This record gives sequence, C-alpha cells and structure tokens, in this order.
Amino acid sequence: MAFEEFKTRLLEEKAKLEKSLGEVATKNPENPNDWEVKAPEMNPMVSDQSELADAFEELESQAGLEWELEGRLKKVNAALARIEEGSYGKCAVDGAAIDEQRLLANPLADTCVKHSRSER
Repeated sequence: MAFEEFKTRLLEEKAKLEKSLGEVATKNPENPNDWEVKAPEMNPMVSDQSELADAFEELESQAGLEWELEGRLKKVNAALARIEEGSYGKCAVDGAAIDEQRLLANPLADTCVKHSRSER
C-alpha cells in the first residue's frame, strides 16, 4: 500500500494545526514540540472586575483550545513518524495491516478496527 496520499493529507493537516496553534499559543523555546498559551493582555490595575473576569475567561478558553490542537498535532506527528519508519498502516497491537478504508476515514489510526475497540 502506498502511503504518499496519507502523508500529503497529514502534512496539510499539520500545517493547518500549526497555523491555528500560532493564533492562541507560541512554541516553547526550550522544547519546540511544546506550545504555550498566549496570555491575553491583562492589566492588574483594572478596577472593573468584569473586565478582569473576561480576561481570565479568554485565557481559559485559549488554554482549552491549545490543549486540543496540540494533542491533535502530536497524533499527526506520530502518524508521520510511522510513515517514515515503515510501521504506518500496521496495527500497534498485533502488527496486522490496517484496512485502507479505516485509514481513509482516520489517517491517524494506529490500530485495526478490532483493536480500536479494546483497551490497550
């Protein structure tokens, strides 16, 4: 099975995820595989509690979004690494081939359908 189509799709998704992450976070300079949430501008001298609450709510929202995007990016990077090492398309549990239809539906899949339903 040729995986160039999957690699292309994964690289496109990686670029989109990194762009989205760049809007709410920055790369950790000490660990380029980690992202840190961009804090909204907060003025500690603000006397209006609702403005301060809004800023904290925005930070919390950005943190949740960053967490979701970063998690997805890690899965994309793991799938790309499996392509490079030659294990892409093989079930992580038993090494059997993952059905191409499953990979088309979910290019991040690292298990066959049988093992996707079981505890790993």
